[in-house]
Amino acid sequence: MLGYLAVNMALPQLLSRLSPRPGPLLRLCRDHQIPAMVVEDVNGPAFHRSLREAGAELVVTFHFDQILTAATLAIPARGGINIHPSMLPRHRGPIPGFWAAMEAEPAHGVTIHRLVPRIDAGAILAQQAVDLPPGTSASTAARLLHQAALPLAARVIEGLSQGEAEERQVEPLPYCPFPDRAALREGRRRGVRLVAAGDIPAALRARP
Repeated sequence: MLGYLAVNMALPQLLSRLSPRPGPLLRLCRDHQIPAMVVEDVNGPAFHRSLREAGAELVVTFHFDQILTAATLAIPARGGINIHPSMLPRHRGPIPGFWAAMEAEPAHGVTIHRLVPRIDAGAILAQQAVDLPPGTSASTAARLLHQAALPLAARVIEGLSQGEAEERQVEPLPYCPFPDRAALREGRRRGVRLVAAGDIPAALRARP
């Protein structure tokens, strides 16, 4: 698990703090004159204040590790949506690519869903199955699936802006946590890896 957490969490954050140059996300914001800020507590008063001052209409979360409260989601007029790399309601949780690959028939995909104060449990706005090559690591799967979700998310946002988005309520299935030792051993037996060699340079490019 340490390798997965380093590649997906620690390395990008460390590089963003050590490098004097902005990463691709901050450069994009700068080029389009979009205000950017580092948010420590997404439910804290500082972020609430920034949402109100910006007149934010919609919150979009993407590879995000905090749960927004009902009070936070009530500030933007259109609430919030999340991009999740699985076919919800299956594989709720932080490493859906691992659990999808552990299925008898791997079932990867992406879902755009409403944010609610419960992990990956809001109404589904759109989803799409995505075929990944056999042996794709969980880290690579997350990267490829998030990229595949971009056109889908754009269509959902456009629909929300026009008041035409359709929501499908689903009953959440059991939460899929970080895999324990037994699950990781079984994954290795089946050839399911958390991290591959190519995930490290990808992590180095991922700083905001």
